[in-house]
Amino acid sequence: MPSAHPTHTTLSPETAAFYRTHSTFSDPGDLARLYTDLPSDPAQLARTARDLLIHRGEGGQFRHTHPTDRLHHDADARYIDDILRIVIARDGSPLTRRRVAGDRFVGVCRDFALLHCSLLRHSGVPARVRSGFADYFRADGFHCDHVVTEYWDESRGWLLADAQLTDPDVTAAWYVDFDPMDVPRDRFQVAGRAWRDIRAGDADPDTYGLYPPEEGPLNGEWFVAGNVRLDLAALNKVETLLWDVWGAEAEEDGRTLTEPRRTLYDRASLVVAPDAPHDVSLDAARRIFAEEAGLRTPQTVLELSEYNPPRHVDLRPF
Repeated sequence: MPSAHPTHTTLSPETAAFYRTHSTFSDPGDLARLYTDLPSDPAQLARTARDLLIHRGEGGQFRHTHPTDRLHHDADARYIDDILRIVIARDGSPLTRRRVAGDRFVGVCRDFALLHCSLLRHSGVPARVRSGFADYFRADGFHCDHVVTEYWDESRGWLLADAQLTDPDVTAAWYVDFDPMDVPRDRFQVAGRAWRDIRAGDADPDTYGLYPPEEGPLNGEWFVAGNVRLDLAALNKVETLLWDVWGAEAEEDGRTLTEPRRTLYDRASLVVAPDAPHDVSLDAARRIFAEEAGLRTPQTVLELSEYNPPRHVDLRPF
């Protein structure tokens, strides 16, 4: 099924260069040697990432029980060089070798997307991480918090890829009838698009989040707003953990959206989800990220890990 992606346009040299080079988060550093002799095809690189990682919610599909320490700590690794060190410490084989479940990095969707993005950038393909919501993990119309890769295809423009879906044995458990390397944009909504639909009254905020309201509190308008913030940061190549918070969201009333905050996210959504056929403006994304303290990622963030106590973390310079 073809995706509903924006009409193909030429990528400016500045934008191509920006997304072709590593961020602090995607840089393999001294482990770039591990990328030698990897394929350059985006689909093959997506499968490489898939076969090195296991989602911490996939234990049942792999008939595997994650060791508690890995379940609690692997996904708190922010940087690709740290993720790669964990991978090769468990199995020192070339990255093209499919790992058994017990030797994989135990991560979340963000880790699949960031590793795929790192491999693409290393091979010279412009790529970026996108935060948003997928409708293909549940059959009830709920849009699950998710992260994918967006990469540049010379003949078709920006395409969404979900490396997590590239193992058919895993994908069979979900509601997928499309090419994982060309995810339809109505099946994965970038956060800004979800925000704009909610603000226009065209979408129910309770149908967006980590899970529906009857299963817990992590859903709704405030949750979508947080993903707009994460997506804007990722467009600026600051690909933080999904549970890193800053600004008003790090305060006690972080789930309370005032009208000034809604207006701020309205502005951000115009940058991260422009109307087709226009592409994201790199200049606009950089400008609002630099000018708005409520959106810009600081050097110190509050980490709200699911398994570990809250803590403030100093990020590497970016």
